[in-house]
Amino acid sequence: MLTRKQHDLLTHLIQYVETHDIAPSFEELCRATGLKSKSGIHRLMLALEERGYIARLHHRARAVAILRYADGTPYQDEQADKTPPSPPNAPDTPDTSPDSALVEIPLLGKIAAGTPIAALEDHANTLPIPQAMLGRGEYFALTIEGDSMIEAGILDGDVALIERTDTAQSGEIVVALINQEEATLKRLRRKAQSIALEPANPAYKTRIFGFDQIKIQGRLKGLIRQY
Repeated sequence: MLTRKQHDLLTHLIQYVETHDIAPSFEELCRATGLKSKSGIHRLMLALEERGYIARLHHRARAVAILRYADGTPYQDEQADKTPPSPPNAPDTPDTSPDSALVEIPLLGKIAAGTPIAALEDHANTLPIPQAMLGRGEYFALTIEGDSMIEAGILDGDVALIERTDTAQSGEIVVALINQEEATLKRLRRKAQSIALEPANPAYKTRIFGFDQIKIQGRLKGLIRQY
């Protein structure tokens, strides 16, 4: 059973998608629901997704598939059988240039940009990423939870593209495994006898660890954001 806010959000999503053939932005959803923060919208969307009412394509902006109405009945898309018109001067063959090639990288789960949480636990999902966004190394992706890196432009709900490595330079933003139990995304600072994990939000404190407490698992190379 949906809460009132979840019900209202789903109803607005359905009306908007049926009118515009695309999902609304988080800003539009904030105005429609009266919520002031995008993080609140993100939590509602996640709840609808977990309950099977919608499906989100996290690597595409504003891509939401409606699965069920608020009463639980399957959603019937009247536009599903209509073939969209081809754009003018559309090419007859797909773009096969190197920059258009997609690479499947592991989407390993969630990582905290705030209080550390368990991470790197889900090995079942993958994410298609344009080859042009990646270098020659090995990569994986993580969904950001929290707001401690907002001043570095890393927001709650972003998907972080991580280059797998066990070393990093001081000043780089890294995935750090703390005491073999918790992982977090922070800026690394090397001290004489310790490692500092710095947030990019004055509401959070820098945490200091010994070298034996921290294992670098990767460094941030890019972000994907859903609007």
